[in-house]
Amino acid sequence: MINLEFESTMKYALLIEYNGNGLVGWQKQDIGISVQGSLEKVAKQIFNDEFHIQGSGRTDAGVHALGQVAHIELPSNHRLTSKNPFYIISAFNALLKDTAIRVISAKPVNAEFNARFSAIKRYYKYRILCRAAPPGINKGKVWHCRKSLDLNLMQKGIKYLIGKHDFTSFRTIKCQAKSPIRTLDEVTFSTEGEEIIIRVIAQSFLHSQVRIIVGTILKIGDKTWKPKDMDIILKGKNRSLAGPTAPPDGLYLEKVDYPDDILNNNWPLIYEAELKK
Repeated sequence: MINLEFESTMKYALLIEYNGNGLVGWQKQDIGISVQGSLEKVAKQIFNDEFHIQGSGRTDAGVHALGQVAHIELPSNHRLTSKNPFYIISAFNALLKDTAIRVISAKPVNAEFNARFSAIKRYYKYRILCRAAPPGINKGKVWHCRKSLDLNLMQKGIKYLIGKHDFTSFRTIKCQAKSPIRTLDEVTFSTEGEEIIIRVIAQSFLHSQVRIIVGTILKIGDKTWKPKDMDIILKGKNRSLAGPTAPPDGLYLEKVDYPDDILNNNWPLIYEAELKK
């Protein structure tokens, strides 16, 4: 809905980061603070109208984002949209200052762009802290594991999931997707100090699919299960066969890819000093 004083609109893509702690997730809900609800509230304060912001994915409560993408249609004749996108970013972030939600970048896109349906790849990463002491500075940002994990076994187990499969065993019973068929493009493991970083790439995911995969692969890494058990779990098509759903703390929506002719991934890095030149 756009106020009648605005004769035309322009669609913008927004690059957003947020700390999921204390949030009910991306999607606006009746109770609790959501990312979508917070952004729409701020847009109304700035432009004095109601707006709908569509995200690339609906991250769950407690899940973080480093590169969430959303789109919004803004009045093209407003003083903010007629200038450098820096002014849009600054206006949003000024009103979001008491939250852990930030708009990092913005740019105009064509009318056909849809943050959710135009996406061709989504990149998630999961952080596991492997040590005896619980996290301090990273509390709420990692999954704490007191056991030593065998990366070699985890890599062997994950191979069974790569490709196109029925992932019924790796989705919640609340998942509303019509089909459990998904294509897992790539899963990689790396270490950074005391952390194991798992990166998962696909065009789309089922509800809690990444977290269930992580919870299952951890049980292979700690030698509770064997790598070949992953194949049995996958073919069993039963959620009760897989491991626990890993907590949201360690999960980050890292990046979203789009076709270059719709939205290339060269987001403008805008600094206030550049506007004064």
